[in-house]
Amino acid sequence: MKKLFFVLTLISSFFMSAQETGSIKGVITEDSGMPLSGATVYIKALDKGTITDFDGKYMLDNIAEGTYDVTVSYVGYGTSTQSVSVTGGKATTFSVKLNESNSILDEVILTANKQPQKITDVPATVNVITARDIEEFPSFNVGELAARQKGVDFVRSGVLGTGINIRGFNSAFNSKNLQVTDDRLSTLIATGLPLGSFSTVTKDDISRVEILLGPNGTLYGPNAHNGLISTITKHPRKSEGTTVALGLGNQSVFTARLRHAEAINDKFAYKFHFEHSQGKEYNYTDSVYVGNKAYKELDLDRDFSSRKYGASLYYKPTKESELIGYYGHSNNSNIGITSAGRNQIKDWTIDIAQLKFVSEHFFANTYYTWSKTDDTYAMNQRTQNYVSFIENGFSEEEARERSFTEQWFPTGPGTGVALQRGALFKDDSQRFNAEAQYNNNWNDFYVTVGAQYQLDMADSDGTYLLDQDGIDLAQTGVYTQLEYKLEDSGWGFLFGGRYDNHDLYGSNFIPKLAITKKVNSGTFRATYGKGIAVPSILNLKGNLFGGLVLGNGEGFTLADGTKIPKLDVETINSYEIGYKGQLSDKLFIDVNAYYNQSDNFISPLVNVADTANGNFVTHVGDQPIGDVIEGSNGSFVLTYLNFGHVDTYGADIGLNYYFSNSFRSSFNYSYFGRELDKDDLANDGNLDGVVLESELPVNTPNHKFSLGFHYNSGKFYGAIYGRFVEKYDFFSGINVAAETQDMDGDGVNEIVENARVGRTWNYGQLGGFTIDANAGYNVTDQLSMGLSISNLLNNEVREFVASPASETLVSFELKYKFNIKKSNAASNN
Repeated sequence: MKKLFFVLTLISSFFMSAQETGSIKGVITEDSGMPLSGATVYIKALDKGTITDFDGKYMLDNIAEGTYDVTVSYVGYGTSTQSVSVTGGKATTFSVKLNESNSILDEVILTANKQPQKITDVPATVNVITARDIEEFPSFNVGELAARQKGVDFVRSGVLGTGINIRGFNSAFNSKNLQVTDDRLSTLIATGLPLGSFSTVTKDDISRVEILLGPNGTLYGPNAHNGLISTITKHPRKSEGTTVALGLGNQSVFTARLRHAEAINDKFAYKFHFEHSQGKEYNYTDSVYVGNKAYKELDLDRDFSSRKYGASLYYKPTKESELIGYYGHSNNSNIGITSAGRNQIKDWTIDIAQLKFVSEHFFANTYYTWSKTDDTYAMNQRTQNYVSFIENGFSEEEARERSFTEQWFPTGPGTGVALQRGALFKDDSQRFNAEAQYNNNWNDFYVTVGAQYQLDMADSDGTYLLDQDGIDLAQTGVYTQLEYKLEDSGWGFLFGGRYDNHDLYGSNFIPKLAITKKVNSGTFRATYGKGIAVPSILNLKGNLFGGLVLGNGEGFTLADGTKIPKLDVETINSYEIGYKGQLSDKLFIDVNAYYNQSDNFISPLVNVADTANGNFVTHVGDQPIGDVIEGSNGSFVLTYLNFGHVDTYGADIGLNYYFSNSFRSSFNYSYFGRELDKDDLANDGNLDGVVLESELPVNTPNHKFSLGFHYNSGKFYGAIYGRFVEKYDFFSGINVAAETQDMDGDGVNEIVENARVGRTWNYGQLGGFTIDANAGYNVTDQLSMGLSISNLLNNEVREFVASPASETLVSFELKYKFNIKKSNAASNN
């Protein structure tokens, strides 16, 4: 009898328990009805959540009877929080349609913590170029949209060439802003420069670009020094269909693009893309000086072209995990700006293969990058080489042929020697990257731990690197990030730390601290972060112009025993306060102020040999210089050194005012200042005993602002955007763009505007005022057309050294999108 009573009591207990708990189920879709796979559904009070499946469906089980706030979020869409009542023993249906985020406070981003996070919770200044921004911009060059972001220095070096800088220290070799695409580095292997037009992804496959201002090296590693630019491509499950685009513009611009994406079933999905773009650069020739005479660049080819394609396969082993394989290729021919003059880039190819695993708490990523070119050359050096042969009686044919590798040095009437002054740049470099990360949370405590490995395998075939035996350089980093979020009080605390070790420049620790406080409709933040900018392989192992320029990865020894130390990393310690929030129903603000302490800059090229006193370079590292550079006696060696300290400070403010749901305005303003102690010889970059501003590559305007108006209603969309950049000096290697000035106070103007300065022509300061505009019309749901005009008023504005003034650029684009799969399903119904 007792046993029977016990069994009945147990059954009754289970029955009562089942009656006291219920569940929530539903479907999460976008506004058009397309299911959102991977959307997050979360109940904060219970610390319980899940993600949606292939069809946008979800189920939350075993929820105690009661009423709860349920939050639904998805990257790029507004966050929805609604109250839901749960009845014991029943399933409550709760379905939500998410709209693309119109409010900047609702935006969900990925980059800051490598996890979906509401933008107001991010302890950093963040800009987002959204899918809508990209969709409504009728040009293949998405980089132009960076001009519309706060705190960003946008530069244009020609029709094709665009770039950005963040918070100072710009140059023609700027690698201080790390760029990544879908968790892989978008940088060249030997130089560390951003891929830019070399990228293997196309405009129609880009979902969003997230730009973080300030150091972000804890999770992303070296070179996320002044900022981080992350490009995220579209997921095929939420972007099914085919897109065909054709574009035309002045400067003979033509682009043709194709993208297709399809979800095969609940396990497999795929996408592929293709692009061919071409055009002609502005009619501009950079002067090359030989002695006192100026020459045009030899064999200047202003035509540019870019061909790229790629494909991805997505596989879901489980409901909450995904395995992604990607391959991409690009081939590029164009003009590239360097600190030693311009390069004629010929058929430079980039190939990338990636395999990535993503689940709720674990992330693993590995990819391989190939870089290949055989015919790229430095126009400045080749022209000098060519002139040396022509002026000494060589034939046109021989002068052209030998100009790629040699320069003629006359020793007497009719006699001379051929010096190795190579202008050719070959590259057959490869890079392997791997990363593993684990993340989880327990109530209000969040933890992220991970490790990264990188192996650079540089190979220039001896054309610009010391790579006779190959250059293999490895670096390893481990990191952790801890967050404590007190939702009730609005406080949040973050600590992160990263330890990196590199084969040549050694070990570094990168910390990060942040405190946030939510107040009404906004969030205050205070942060500290350290960043490092690492020497490139070119800085460490360079061998240019027959050994005249050598990288400093191992240090040098002089005849008197003096040791020249090897290059170390540049560092920045950044302190920032900021606020992002809503001042009224229609006015949103994002404001920050920062103070940076920067040290250990990489100097301009410096001759470390004291030829006048016979104090030559005897060793490179432990090797005699004659073994490193055959025939060299070390009497003249240009290399890079670390030097200097400078404090910089500034502020950014961004305002967005919504007149209506379809019409808004945006205003951005940035200020930048610096303090350089000219009495401290530690700031003397070229070791001539005088501290000059030109040795420190700050190259940033003090003031810049922009004002834009954006309209989107029905079938029409458009924007007009004005941008003012205060005139400023720019120094980068041999390139000068500056006002007339006496640099060292001796009464003589070393810099003269609209005149030759050193080995280049100085056109004067950069900056000015431009207006850009774009508009489009959706003829049908499938067909759209758009027009974009850069520098609408054709103002005389020069934005980069060794580059032409920007002229008006007009782009027209016709786009057709269709989905055969949906059409067939509709006809079957």
